[in-house]
Order: sequence, then C-alpha cells, then structure tokens
Amino acid sequence: MNCRSEVLEVTVEARQVEEAMLALLHTILLHRSTGKFHYKKEGTYSIGTVGTQDIDCDFIDFTFVRVSSEELDRVIRKAVSEFKDALSSDGMGQISLEFYQKKKSRWPFSDECIPWEVWSIKVSVVNLANEQERQICREKVGEKLGEKVINVVEVINRHEYLPKMPTQSEVDNVFDTSLKDVQPYLYKITYQITDSLGTSVSTTMRRLIKDTLAL
Repeated sequence: MNCRSEVLEVTVEARQVEEAMLALLHTILLHRSTGKFHYKKEGTYSIGTVGTQDIDCDFIDFTFVRVSSEELDRVIRKAVSEFKDALSSDGMGQISLEFYQKKKSRWPFSDECIPWEVWSIKVSVVNLANEQERQICREKVGEKLGEKVINVVEVINRHEYLPKMPTQSEVDNVFDTSLKDVQPYLYKITYQITDSLGTSVSTTMRRLIKDTLAL
C-alpha cells in the first residue's frame, strides 16, 4: 500500500501556535471521521451523525470548524499543548497526523500498523517587535490558514485510497472506537523540534509585515 504524504507550512508567532495547529488538525480530522457505527447483524449497520462546531480563534483572525466532540478535542489539545511547550520562541518544529490501519498478525507477534495517509505541518515561530506588527501578523496568518484549509479539503476530496468499510469484527482495525460520540479513522500524532528559526523565514515574515505597513 502506498502511503500518501502531504506537507503544510505555517509561520506564526508563539501565541498563535496552539490555535493554528488546532485549526489544521481539526480540519483534517473533521473529514477523516464518521458517526458511530451501529451494527444490526454482521454486514449490516447504520452510521450515526457527526455534529460540528465553529471555533473562533483569539490570536488569529480565523474561524474553523471542528467535530463537536469534547473527547476528541481533549486528545488533540493535549498533543498540541505538548508540541507548543517544546517549541522555543524562535524555533521550528513539525507535528504530524498519521492515519493507519491494523493488520492482524499471528500469535505471538503484535498487530502491524500500516499508514495510509500522513499530514505533516511544519511550523516556524517568529518574534515580533510591537503590537502593530502583531495585529498585521494576526490578519496574515488568518489568510494563510484559510488557504491551507482549502488545500486540505481539495486533497481530501480526491478519489484516492481509503480503507474499506470493515465488518463488525474488524472495525477496530480501521477506526478508533474509543470515543462515545464520533469515530475517526485510526490515527496518531507525533512531533519533532528542529533547530532555531532560519533567517530566511524570519526575514520573509518581517518583509510581509513591513510591506503591509507601507500601504
């Protein structure tokens, strides 16, 4: 199986890291989740509804839509919070959302986890000099996130591989059934921190802000 790999890149100030990551991760998971399966008998099932919720950001001019599951939100927020705390105020890092399915192995071997889609979000953190620059950054990051969300939806709407709908006995090999109100495809979130922010990224953001100030 070929694993699809998508890369998104964002430049933000430190206080925007959490909201930017939540916006992108929740957008992806919104399109990679279903309602709970209700099996009547093997091979016959109905799918529950998935509620949605609009979330307004505090430090970015942006509103995103997420699955209205407090359980799922807590899991995502915990991972994002750990990533944010590990990032330095002028650092770079990457948080990845990997979807996979399990393949049963014979005893005594553990099940094999086979990834089929990976989203990597590369983050660069910049320091800004004053409140005027922060306000411009607030608007620019909002615009960029809007572009990224459109990009995510376009990629997901392509007719590419998805695990086939499982039978009742195999549902845990494809979906995370641990949540009571929603059923995302099996996934894991990982992150890594890289070296300090390169001057090229910092300069690009500052040039963007200065060009806006000049208008």
